[in-house]
Amino acid sequence: MDRWRRKSNIIYRRWRNPEWRSEVNFVGHNDEDSTENEICTVTSARVNSEGVNSASTTGFHETEETFTVDDALEAFGFGKFQWKMSALIGLSWMADGMAIMVVSILGPHLRCEWRLPSYQVALMTSVMFLGMGIGSPVVGSVSDIYGRKVGVILCVCWALFYGLLSVFAPVYGWLLFLRGLVGCGLVGAPQTLSLYTEFLPEKSRGICLMLLSGFWALGIVFSVLLALFTLPTLGWRWQLGLSTIPMAIFVCLFFWLPESARFNVLSGKTEKAMATLARIAKENGKAMPQGKLIANKRTGRGQIKALFSPRYWRTTLLLWFSWFVNSSVYYGIILLTTELFQAGHPCETQGAKIEPSCSLECKYLTSADYKYILWTTLAEFPGILIMLLVIDRIGRKKSMALGFFMVFLSFLPIYACIGRTAVTICLFIGRAFVVGGFQVICVYTSEVFPTETRALAIGTSNMMSKLGAAISPFVAQVLLRTSVYGTLSLFCGFSLLGGIAALILPIETLGRGLQEASLYEEDGDQTTAAKTRESNDANAGEPEVIQDE
Repeated sequence: MDRWRRKSNIIYRRWRNPEWRSEVNFVGHNDEDSTENEICTVTSARVNSEGVNSASTTGFHETEETFTVDDALEAFGFGKFQWKMSALIGLSWMADGMAIMVVSILGPHLRCEWRLPSYQVALMTSVMFLGMGIGSPVVGSVSDIYGRKVGVILCVCWALFYGLLSVFAPVYGWLLFLRGLVGCGLVGAPQTLSLYTEFLPEKSRGICLMLLSGFWALGIVFSVLLALFTLPTLGWRWQLGLSTIPMAIFVCLFFWLPESARFNVLSGKTEKAMATLARIAKENGKAMPQGKLIANKRTGRGQIKALFSPRYWRTTLLLWFSWFVNSSVYYGIILLTTELFQAGHPCETQGAKIEPSCSLECKYLTSADYKYILWTTLAEFPGILIMLLVIDRIGRKKSMALGFFMVFLSFLPIYACIGRTAVTICLFIGRAFVVGGFQVICVYTSEVFPTETRALAIGTSNMMSKLGAAISPFVAQVLLRTSVYGTLSLFCGFSLLGGIAALILPIETLGRGLQEASLYEEDGDQTTAAKTRESNDANAGEPEVIQDE
């Protein structure tokens, strides 16, 4: 009882951003074990009728009700607005899958029509990955500075424009150049992760983000079906043009979507954030939270140095490695599905020596080939389903590790003398888990980084992913001609190291709210602590009593 009679010792910290003070008062307190990083509670001291601050006379604050964007989204839940957004974002991933798959399908036809050697056919895929690798970090930084919606719509319009121009490419050189420019725009699909994540409540986030890979696989399926009916009759130009339809629909509908409320809060656009939240509440049939929206304006968003702050540098490097490994193994498995049989099994050949062939050999894809590609693509759906079942049960890190370790185990039987059917099954299992694992990596990356650097983190990670995709043909095709065991060992080693990297990630994001800004902001020898959501939850609606022991 004696402690309640003591006079409160209230310390008002000096904040570097004056706009924070304009919205709310941040009150800190001393503690016996206090450090340089004070935990700050959001309060608003009221003034009584005599003009005296009640906090200084009664020993406690009457708090004004406040809420964050996170609080609002949790109150709205997953409703009509999120259903519409899921379909729209899924359409962009479907368009991305079709744009990448169409080049692989067109390769044999262009080889016959333009008499291209093998390396020129392969360059059409590589130049797209090169364009994506160059564009990813640039667009990520733009999205963090100017807005998620701005970054995504610029990319998709760019990809659509140059994708349509590709239809009229007169010669190989022009087609190669235009597909490289298309690759620069295809980075818009991964950037939708930032926008989509910032509209989802915590309980729905993992499952919804995982389902995006299902849309990507559907895009591949539609591309194969389209080729089956289009290429033999209308030709490759129609195939290329019709593949842009999902992208065109996405561009027409994307303007329905508002800018991220989280981004508007960090940009100081509180009114726009409130308008967006009010719109979501109306569409979901929910009431807006009472009180004032907490607005923490931040400058210096989208800076690469933020990814290497003391809190995030280890996470950044481990995730870059995980994206690199996953992409190289994924495209490696796709190539191995056919290349391994051409090379012959090491038990029979004691080293892969492929019969030399004419570099201008012309062979069109048959109906059987299209069906085979279709069946291999369907192998991705079981992996996505398995990861959907475990991601919210065992956590993001363990789910990532499970995907990598299962890919590692799927490669091991191929070392033994097993038949063609068994090899195919092993590769299908590996493909299923590498796809499911990739989407878990996407979920984790979008959750672990704060809003101020989320798009840049996804962009730079996607750049590493495309680097892994670019080197996979040299492993699965070039190295395979020298040593089958060497190729398998490299992919096995990558998968094992990827699983270990996932387990040693320092942060688990399951059940963790999205961070708006870095928890600690370095500035010389001083640090300031951002408000913690836990303190808001613990003290919501309660008088804030700050005592000095």
